[in-house]
Amino acid sequence: MEFENILVEREEPLAILTINRPSKLNALNKATIEELHQALKVLEKDNSIRVIIITGSGEKAFIAGADISEFASFSLSEGSQLAAKGQELLFDFVQNISKPVIAAINGFALGGGLELAMAADFRIASDNAKMGLPEVTLGVIPGYGGTQRLPQLVGKGRAMEMILTANMIDAETAKSYGLVNHVVPQQQLLHFTKEIALKIAKNSPSAIGKAIKAINANFKDGVNGFHEEIKAFGECFATEDFKEGTTAFLEKRKADFKGL
Repeated sequence: MEFENILVEREEPLAILTINRPSKLNALNKATIEELHQALKVLEKDNSIRVIIITGSGEKAFIAGADISEFASFSLSEGSQLAAKGQELLFDFVQNISKPVIAAINGFALGGGLELAMAADFRIASDNAKMGLPEVTLGVIPGYGGTQRLPQLVGKGRAMEMILTANMIDAETAKSYGLVNHVVPQQQLLHFTKEIALKIAKNSPSAIGKAIKAINANFKDGVNGFHEEIKAFGECFATEDFKEGTTAFLEKRKADFKGL
């Protein structure tokens, strides 16, 4: 896969997606959102890829927000359509994809950048990372899920403060808030993230996909997460991975999961 704004590296069983617009501090524009969507669609169907890592090029920025020049003159309907299309193509897609997605935050993660990181299953940050949702300084609010996912991750009060003040927080503060899981030196970020990803990749892909779906169900209006868990738990018993996992355990050997 070759794209203009992103790089796709395959290190089976991992794939690394890198937003590659260094002159724009990797800012998200419509073309980049579309390219990420297309790459993720292909990787989701690729059985050799079990975990996806998203990061930014260079040492300054993960994604320093959206490309403001694209929407500065938008009307009400155009603004609504921008948010709806972006959420459908990328942010909701990342959250609901059946394979684990880890955000490796290597610098500034602002606006749409932080929103993309929050859509991932979890986040690991370099020690120089800064995070924030500065949209209100532009007379707009986060439109790619920020007002919804940030309170889920850090609580309503902290989310209100971050969004209403537009202040950035550093990596250690983000860790103390529960926004990121780990903070590591920048030069170790990808190596550390890959180590965690490889631990995930050893486990049952079918069970992992069902676990992601069940966990996400708890955050959906009108959905009973416990019922979704029971359903997904039962479905596991019909998979080849379940047979392989239990047989391997009883035979005292490592399981060889196929994701079936």
